[in-house]
Amino acid sequence: MKTLTGKHINLRALELADLTFLYTIENDESYWSVSNTQKPFSKFLLQQYLENAHQDIYQAKQLRLLIEESKTTNSVGLIDLFDYEPKHRRAGIGILISPNNENKGYASEALEILINYAFTHLDLHQIHANITEDNIKSIALFEKFGFKKIGLKKDWIFINGKFKNELLYQLIND
Repeated sequence: MKTLTGKHINLRALELADLTFLYTIENDESYWSVSNTQKPFSKFLLQQYLENAHQDIYQAKQLRLLIEESKTTNSVGLIDLFDYEPKHRRAGIGILISPNNENKGYASEALEILINYAFTHLDLHQIHANITEDNIKSIALFEKFGFKKIGLKKDWIFINGKFKNELLYQLIND
């Protein structure tokens, strides 16, 4: 069995052919509040990013993978490990499923695959996720895989003229 292959999806490294999908996602303002983005990305800048995406997690301190359907190889989302700290054996995790691919089980399968990869191949001790308090779907998803709420950041995200609280979730590999 391949490590980054599931029953319905594969996780794979980003390629230049993914430029259009990445451009669409990165320039969708509805995601900016959770990705700390405040301006659009040009295709040129994203192409440069993809050309340098060959760096491994030890160099880049992050791992960004495309989520694609196994049968069709259609791009359905992205999943990331970020803020990788090898000494402390931890990383943050984030996931995004494009709106037309939500509620199909892709997020659950991708999260399960990446958790397994992080603990077995990267030897991480813990993974953490930051989720706004009103993101009920993400909270349910991460709790399904054993993530525990360990903190609350009050008024952490400012969007549409209002502050939102952000929850900190953690999964420790015992």
